[in-house]
Amino acid sequence: MKRKTIIQLVSVVIIIAIAFFVLKACQSAKGEIKFETTIATKGSISNTVTATGTIQAVKMVAVGTQVSGVIKKIYVDFNSSVKKGQILARIDETPLRANLDQSRALVVSAAADLLFKKTNYDRFKALFEKQLIAKSEFDQAVLNWDQSKANLSNANSNYDKNKINLEYATIYSPIDGVILNRAVDEGQTVAASFNTPTLFSIANDLTQMRVEANVDEADIGQIKLGQRVEFNVDAYQDIKFTGTVTQVRLQPLVTANVVTYTVIIEAPNPDKKLMPGMTANASIFVEEAKGLLIVDSKALRFTPDSKLMADYIKKFPQSAKSTNNQKSSMKVKGNIDGKNKPSTLWVKKGNEIEPVKVVTGLSDGTNTEIKSGVSEGDEVILSMQLISRSDTTKKETVKSPFTPTRPGRGNGNR
Repeated sequence: MKRKTIIQLVSVVIIIAIAFFVLKACQSAKGEIKFETTIATKGSISNTVTATGTIQAVKMVAVGTQVSGVIKKIYVDFNSSVKKGQILARIDETPLRANLDQSRALVVSAAADLLFKKTNYDRFKALFEKQLIAKSEFDQAVLNWDQSKANLSNANSNYDKNKINLEYATIYSPIDGVILNRAVDEGQTVAASFNTPTLFSIANDLTQMRVEANVDEADIGQIKLGQRVEFNVDAYQDIKFTGTVTQVRLQPLVTANVVTYTVIIEAPNPDKKLMPGMTANASIFVEEAKGLLIVDSKALRFTPDSKLMADYIKKFPQSAKSTNNQKSSMKVKGNIDGKNKPSTLWVKKGNEIEPVKVVTGLSDGTNTEIKSGVSEGDEVILSMQLISRSDTTKKETVKSPFTPTRPGRGNGNR
């Protein structure tokens, strides 16, 4: 009898032990719910449009010549700093002076002829008034005098023209600036018969440059005057240069069926590191704001799994009350428009989690502005997942290869 009783007691103990370990295993398999969260903080958000362009001087002047001839002397070279009115070059004046002397002689001859014709006119006029000559003779005298006046005027004009051409033989700088290009050498002949040849290219001020950026037609609608720009060049990849949009040109540029528009960006260049012709990679800030309340955009896409929520509420019953109350009282604060969109964030306060209706603003894809609904410092949920305790235990029991073993336990020996 005693033996039977002992067997029954042992059986009960074994059953209880098995049930205990089975329950323990189930609980271990169930695991723990973990949250990935972020904090609502103050920050800045900006959206940009990228473009490439070429750096140019703000004002570029091509200096040419209006007379043909041989370049006799050049006074400046590449990179020379010049002042307005400074002599840049001279063209051989010999043929021009000869033309001027010839025209001067023609003026003297025309003046003498006019004096002679004027004397004849006065003489014929007196005779005509006394009716000693025919009217036709007097009319001829008048015609000769008028022609002489015209010839003198023409000679004076030709003289003035040759005088101006002689002055054109000296090339002056029209502005203060720097010589970027010199296209001629001493002894070279330049011809100005059909068009004006360019002798020098002068940049007005290299401390102020501009970027002529090509913006895609899909982005040009976002570009406005006064927007801030950051750009870099290959020569100084570690330096960020800044500028401002000053012009959006309406003329489209079509290359291989791709339509772009030219945007002018003014950029200060006090160190003269930027040079004409450099390629600039620009970022135009079309939207930019600082001091905003922002959260990770991932939080706005989070929706808790219903099964995990049920398990979590069982574990923390007090969270159910807060969640249900919040669901029934969510209201959107603020005006809703194109940029103010209603969304939902899940906020964690201790063990309680609750959905909060918020109004969002600017977004750069990574962070989003929160206009109302949460406050700075609130803990916002990004994700929730079930972490198996068995996995956690395995991670904790994995032995580090750097941990020393006890003597007699290494290499599989016991």
